Amino acid sequence: MQEVTILKTAPLTFSLSGEIDSKNAEEFYAAVLAAYEKEKGDIVFDCETLTFIDSTTLGTFVKILKHVRSDGHGMKLIKMQPRLKKLFVICALDTIMEIE
Repeated sequence: MQEVTILKTAPLTFSLSGEIDSKNAEEFYAAVLAAYEKEKGDIVFDCETLTFIDSTTLGTFVKILKHVRSDGHGMKLIKMQPRLKKLFVICALDTIMEIE
């Protein structure tokens, strides 16, 4: 189960919690893009309470990044648990997206 909550706009900030995996990655993607289309700009994902992601989720973050970059905006992931951040590093995604 995952929860995506908009914390604020400018930058558009989402709080992610729970698990995002192949079962709900499309729902996550749709929720983010729907909010983004209403308020285009940079996106920040607060991952403090995100507990699990899989390879599908990594791909979903890349899809979101490509979409916002095509509009000239950026994306940042903050407050990520070390074990989740390690997945991004292993896949070298930390070289294409900002991760704090």
